[in-house]
Formats: sequence, C-alpha cells, structure tokens
Amino acid sequence: MKFAAIADWVETSEPFPVDFMCRELEVSRSGYYAWLGRPQSERATADDELTGLIRFLFDALRGNPGVRRIRAELASLGHRLSHKRVHRLMHAAGLQGRHPKAWKRTTVHGDKPVPAPDLIGRDFTAAAANERWCGDITYVKTWDGWAYMATVIDLFSRKVVGWAVADHMRTSLVTDALTMALCHRAPVGAVVFHSDYAEPCVKPRNGWIAFAGRAA
Repeated sequence: MKFAAIADWVETSEPFPVDFMCRELEVSRSGYYAWLGRPQSERATADDELTGLIRFLFDALRGNPGVRRIRAELASLGHRLSHKRVHRLMHAAGLQGRHPKAWKRTTVHGDKPVPAPDLIGRDFTAAAANERWCGDITYVKTWDGWAYMATVIDLFSRKVVGWAVADHMRTSLVTDALTMALCHRAPVGAVVFHSDYAEPCVKPRNGWIAFAGRAA
C-alpha cells in the first residue's frame, strides 16, 4: 500500500521526490523501484476489472446506488463479492451512494409543554382489549409531497384500530385517528394511550382517555 501511495503521488502534477516519500513512509527506494517492475497480481487485475464494471453499474442505475445495491447487481451478473470488497472498490473509485437524511420532525412541542407521566411503566402489553393503546406519527414521501400518518394500536392484539392521513401534522391529524379508534372500538372504561405526541389528557365523547408518556 505504501508503494502504491508513492506511485500515485508521482503521477500528480506536483509530486514529492521519491527519496523524500520513501524516507517519510519508512520504505527503501530500491524496494519501491523493485515493486514498480513487478507484474500486477491477479487480485489487483480482478479489482481493476470489477471497478470498471462497478463504474458502469453506478452510472446505469438511478439514484446513486450504494454498496448494497451495487453488490446485488454484481451478484446478478455472477460476481459474488463481500460487502467490504465492494465498499473498498467503490471508495477507491470515488463512488458514493446517496444517503438521504431524516430531517422531518414528527414531534413538535407546544409553547408550554406539560410532561405526561408514564402510566404503563414501559410495559407494552395489555391483559384485555381497549385497556392500553399506543400511537405515533410517521411520514412518507410521495410524488405530491409528504404524507403524514397517525396510528392508534391496541397493545392487546397489536391491531391498528385507528388511523388518519393528511398533508400536515396539526392536532386534527391525531384527533382524527383517535376518533376512528373510538368509533370502531367504543370502549366502555378508561383507556391509557401511550404516545409521544399527546397532551396530558382529553375527554372524548365516549369517555376518558388518559395519555401516558413518550413511546419507546
């Protein structure tokens, strides 16, 4: 690797002297020139061929494919390589997949947020239906923009009992999901609702729902 680094620097527009680079990298000058005269190993030759194929796939595929997608494409062509080798070859070729950053916030505190107690003690189970519900907000990017979904899940059956979709994250998104859950289930007694978007408590038409603290 040191000899290869020296050779790369020699080919630049402003190279360092070979003697200087050999001294700094603690290798012999004669060893460097002997390395230059050696034929390229089969492994290095294979890497060069694979790099050319990887470049072709990277340009042909849409969306700046990453290591996993390039590796899958290579496997479909009969080249079964390890994840590390594909990563090394892509890195050496200056190819990097696109990594979208999660920048959407789904939890926005009010002006005077009131912390809700954890009424279920992080025990995400229930002995019967309509005793403990759990919910959250997620988002999906569509052709027309971001779509936000609020869900209500019964911790007894793990079934989605209420949901709502909108192009915003206002309070109505959550209340619509809860309204659907209340209409479908019509709980008789109090229901504990564990989430990270709730106010301390509300009193819906069908009875009290006590909101627990932040969901896991």
